[in-house]
Amino acid sequence: MTSSVMLLNSENPQGVAVDPTQPLIGVEDQGFTRGDGIFETMLAVDRRVRKLDMHLARLESSARMLDLPEPDLHQLQDALANLLAQAVPGAHTELGEEHIVKIIISRGLPRASVGMPAGPYTLLIASPVPETTVNQRQNGVKAMLLPRGHDPADNTAYPWLLAGAKTLSYAVNMAVLRYVHSRGADDAIFMTDNRRILEGATSSVLMARIENGVKTLYTPEPNHGILPGTTQGAIFEAARRDGWELGYGPLYPQDLFESDGVWLASSVRLLAPVTHLNGTALAHDAQLTHQFLEYLAQG
Repeated sequence: MTSSVMLLNSENPQGVAVDPTQPLIGVEDQGFTRGDGIFETMLAVDRRVRKLDMHLARLESSARMLDLPEPDLHQLQDALANLLAQAVPGAHTELGEEHIVKIIISRGLPRASVGMPAGPYTLLIASPVPETTVNQRQNGVKAMLLPRGHDPADNTAYPWLLAGAKTLSYAVNMAVLRYVHSRGADDAIFMTDNRRILEGATSSVLMARIENGVKTLYTPEPNHGILPGTTQGAIFEAARRDGWELGYGPLYPQDLFESDGVWLASSVRLLAPVTHLNGTALAHDAQLTHQFLEYLAQG
């Protein structure tokens, strides 16, 4: 067994350990059939979740956007502690024992089924961080610039488009990763039609520029329909305390090519330096990467 799972529902609000090799959801489950649900993916080091408060805050925000019941954060924290206490062994890295921890909240079954109550439920899943993730953290990634097809800032005026919610509907994100993999790259960076930088397929974009002794760390505007990144937020807060100027775009491809470093930031991979963009080598300072990882460790 490679994952440990806990189920929280109306019959087990405190959570109960379940066998991941046995059926857990019904065929009419709305999270499964429609992607009608939300999730958070987190990193646990030595069985302690990093940036838990930030993830839970975003989970609450996503739940509000989808009109799901407000998560009971105390129950979730207790259940996560129980899950990690009994989880399968994690991957052993320079950080310690690492697990991917997921919180999945589905709208659930529209009507009760045998052994499965109707309504929303939560799954907590812990599994070892894969070796490929650690390798990208250490060795960097090759990325491609790709058009998003529309400007997500346009979505913010329409609440039913769920701008800023972390939903289970990730088919497009997975499709773009398959596309770039088929062309020899590891990841994608989305752009608008006017080539304004947005975000990675499953990550935030960070860029550093050092001019005349002034150090500035940039990310695209977080209020333009881009999902707020917890890892980006943690790095920015520590960088601000350490004397960095902070910038929030707009950024364009030429900014990335002329920068002193570009990174893709996400909760489990943490910080992956972008070594090549559209086949062109980018500047990369290993000391900056180490410094930003140290910022993350402070949280």
